[in-house]
Amino acid sequence: VINPFDFFLEEYAENFPFEYDDQTHKELLPYLERLTCGKLFDAVLKTLPTTKMRTIDFLVAVNQKVQSLVEYTVRLEPGVQTPEETLEKALGSCRDSAWLLVQLLRYMGLAARFASGYLVQLKADVASLDGPSGPEADFTDLHAWCEVFIPGAGWVGLDPTSGLFASEGHIPLACTPDPISAAPIHGF
Repeated sequence: VINPFDFFLEEYAENFPFEYDDQTHKELLPYLERLTCGKLFDAVLKTLPTTKMRTIDFLVAVNQKVQSLVEYTVRLEPGVQTPEETLEKALGSCRDSAWLLVQLLRYMGLAARFASGYLVQLKADVASLDGPSGPEADFTDLHAWCEVFIPGAGWVGLDPTSGLFASEGHIPLACTPDPISAAPIHGF
């Protein structure tokens, strides 16, 4: 089991908001590109914390905000919904929630990318004594999530479908500035 919080942050990035140094900002430009979004997106953006707080606490809050706003559904149609469409429907697949989170983080000044891969969940060897034991059988499926660049830690995975940080079960196959580049037929 991997502790998803087992990383260090550069001193200047321990609290949010922070700004990337010039070289880091230059290298992260593709991951800072923002879409033009709509009124619902702007309304959600206004509810996000802007006062100084621990960066980890900020990431937890934004990730859980998206999880609370978007009900998960399996969506077989190709492509990714726009953040505005996802908010209008309050419904989306993992890729829709991930893209919404990417855009919210970018609007908050953080470099974020779209991650696509597998989510592997294994049946516990021993039943939990004080809570749910997890899946009743081993489970693997395609999944998408968001990764945010935090100086010192590097790319940190956030899964807005669950509202949790990515862990050992999140196996990335492609991480890109835009979801279209992660599509297996169109990707690199």
